[in-house]
Amino acid sequence: MNCAVILLLTSGCFTWSSVIYTSHRAGSNKLKYLLEPPVYAEVVGRRGGNVTLPCILRTKPSHYKVKWTKLESENTGQENIIMISNSHSFKQYGHLGPRAALRKAHTMDASLLLSRLKLEDGGSYRCELINGIEDESVFVSLRIEGVVFPYQGKNGRYKFTFQEAKDACTEQDGILASYSQLFRAWTEGLDWCNAGWLEDGTVHYPIIQPRPACGGEVLPGIRSYGPKDKKQDQFDAFCFTSQTAGSVSYISGSFSFEQAERACGRQGAELALVGHLYSAWHFQKYDQCDGGWLRDGSVRFPISNPRERCGGIPEAGVRSFGFPDKKKHLYGAYCYR
Repeated sequence: MNCAVILLLTSGCFTWSSVIYTSHRAGSNKLKYLLEPPVYAEVVGRRGGNVTLPCILRTKPSHYKVKWTKLESENTGQENIIMISNSHSFKQYGHLGPRAALRKAHTMDASLLLSRLKLEDGGSYRCELINGIEDESVFVSLRIEGVVFPYQGKNGRYKFTFQEAKDACTEQDGILASYSQLFRAWTEGLDWCNAGWLEDGTVHYPIIQPRPACGGEVLPGIRSYGPKDKKQDQFDAFCFTSQTAGSVSYISGSFSFEQAERACGRQGAELALVGHLYSAWHFQKYDQCDGGWLRDGSVRFPISNPRERCGGIPEAGVRSFGFPDKKKHLYGAYCYR
């Protein structure tokens, strides 16, 4: 069966190497120099944190180099070099190089240390031992722990080109989500009826409760529109964010948008971004049953403990009142400091 069809209905084809450790040696699956890594394991980190990507030598050739690269795209296979090292020295490359170092816990250790993690650092990494024609590689997956949130701007549904969707996520303290991040969000309960861009230029939406208005009465799954024209087609965005360095707080009151901005300013803070609120809800289980202004002009509130008087929806989530009139409608304020 064609996996592109199955992706509309189920996760049955979701087995590509960016979510597991894999190994490779030309003509053989048995590694001679590198230690076989564990299968179905992944390294998990949060934005701002540090991680170690394991790569251990089984035995050392007389002359060799270790090269670490990152697979930058799930579809193209393009790799960017991070570091090349021999037994005496190493050289760093690209945007990851300045934040990378070899752990060197022992003489056989070629593991990579990554510091000050960023949202875009998630993905598949390759540790390659270069020894003439006997090159060997292992692939290690890094997952940035975080939350996916659907986003549409004040102009309404399906108004973003691909670049506009990327920009919108960046403005809300996020990046466009990958398919694997959307898939994980779906397994954790994300059900959303509007299609949105992902970082690879494809368009999808996750459905847990099938209904006629959301693709029909077929099995739950990730509905796919496939690749779309990045310059012409317009959809919403699925953004991804992780933990933040600051904190979110709520100021009770009846504020216009400008008054809410000033209220946060008096506390040495500013109105929170949508990503800030989702991060607080996801990581700190933030729960506040009051609508409040955010910096994009929307009004939302986070619910971790669903109850009847707070929207009446049985699932936890960040509720939205959309984009009310900034002068006429009065709400509290969600501040970020």
